[in-house]
Amino acid sequence: MNWTMISFILATAAVAVGTVFFVRRMKRSENAIEDYFAGGRSLAWPVVAGSLLLTNLSTEQLVGLNGAVFQDGRLVGIAWEVLSAFAMIATALLFLPKYLASGFTTTTGYLEQRYDRMTRRVVSALFLSGYVAVLLPVVLYTGALAVRGMFGLELDLWLVVVGIGILGSGYAIFGGLRAVAVSDTINGVGLLVGGVAVPLLALNLLGEGSIAGGLSILVQEKPEALNPLTTLNQDGAQVSVPWPTLLTGMMFIQLFYWSTNQVIVQRAMGARDLKSGQQGLMFAASLKILGPVMLCLPGIIALHLTDTLKIDQADTVYPVLVRAVLPKWALGLFGAVIVGSILSSFNSALNSASTLFCIDFYRPMTARVNESADDKRVVAAGQIFAAGIAILAMIVAPLLAQMQSIFDYLQKVNGLYSVPIIVIFLMGILTRKANARGAKAAMAVGVLSYAVFTFADVLISDLQWPTWYHWLHGYGISVALAFATVVVFFGQPRVHTEDPQSCASPVDMNPWSMAKPIAMMIALAAVGLYVGLVFFSSG
Repeated sequence: MNWTMISFILATAAVAVGTVFFVRRMKRSENAIEDYFAGGRSLAWPVVAGSLLLTNLSTEQLVGLNGAVFQDGRLVGIAWEVLSAFAMIATALLFLPKYLASGFTTTTGYLEQRYDRMTRRVVSALFLSGYVAVLLPVVLYTGALAVRGMFGLELDLWLVVVGIGILGSGYAIFGGLRAVAVSDTINGVGLLVGGVAVPLLALNLLGEGSIAGGLSILVQEKPEALNPLTTLNQDGAQVSVPWPTLLTGMMFIQLFYWSTNQVIVQRAMGARDLKSGQQGLMFAASLKILGPVMLCLPGIIALHLTDTLKIDQADTVYPVLVRAVLPKWALGLFGAVIVGSILSSFNSALNSASTLFCIDFYRPMTARVNESADDKRVVAAGQIFAAGIAILAMIVAPLLAQMQSIFDYLQKVNGLYSVPIIVIFLMGILTRKANARGAKAAMAVGVLSYAVFTFADVLISDLQWPTWYHWLHGYGISVALAFATVVVFFGQPRVHTEDPQSCASPVDMNPWSMAKPIAMMIALAAVGLYVGLVFFSSG
């Protein structure tokens, strides 16, 4: 057994032991449902921040986004990271207080209070379909690619997928949100250290022993590659994120993901009070400004090392670069962290899917049939459901090898359910005139219009969109149509009644006094990053 595998096994075991140690010392709730699905409302701000970052930061970003940047030959992909900071600010200041005020376990609970139960269930079904068909298989597939690439494994892809799936299921099924969040935080520290080390070592390789020399090469030899605001890639075709899309669909995607998506927001909803939730979100948002260093810069560096590294496929850029720059003992440690990030995204999605199923479907269903199921029975149903969709994801994941760009696939298909969801959440919060009829009509219009704008050219072979058109423009247009649909149905708002599955806030609702000043600093830093990169890319 070589040093790579020894360090990998030791690091993986250390995370498991550390997770058990910290979880046993955390406050537990007498309510089994709240304890399992909401972490007992006991998460401190560092755990909220760590879990948010690691749930989001996995191989679909490390592999997919670096691959997309490499393929573009331009740094436009930073939009996926930097703009998320604005959405996290909106979550902290606008959405999270709404969720915590009524003690919701799911984001969809707000929709029942604001609209009606049917709206809540339709959105829950959309979330679940997205997790099963898109998120879970993508995490497993990109995770298997990264593991095979870093360790040089000759195993079949499906074997690696199954191994990751079984290991990740264990945390989610047997540990609940608390175990998921704690393991996320431990792995998050390692991922931050290793994630920054990889581009620094890659710059050192590029500069032949000098990080400064590597930076000099980036700025002098291909400065145009650092441009985050352009429309054409290195081949003269349209880039993956043309700058006009930042003003159309991109911001709405970010709001959906960070403000309404159960997989993400569930971490903040497990905070011990509103202040801790806001602190965790703001800290995670500040680190998002550094996200491009890990998720985009390696792809740009690889452009200068293509011949040296013999890169032949965009989605192999990151694992190949990691193997080239890390020593074997460090490769094992970083491999353990990468596997931890894979497990984090996978088990977080499983936990959130089982939460939606149990709270929005199973418990109400049992209440109609006879007496409501006791809390332990509900948790057991969630564990069985999580096991079932984990198996389904393991079956679907290997089929994604036929996709040209996995990151592009992930973002495009997500729009089918994210367009209607973000519209009805925003309209519910921003105006009292929105009602349940308008919400349901907007969901139908959002899904259908997005499908036409995004996938019509697949079904109609001779369809030609204008050269300026990008699927993110279609996303923005679909959002606008869904907004207009809600407005058409404006009328008497629903009389707000007490949600049968919510109560007065179980946590302290005093906000963090520094939330708004910190939000302003983060926003200025994001704008400053764009301005700086445009300056350097101009040569």
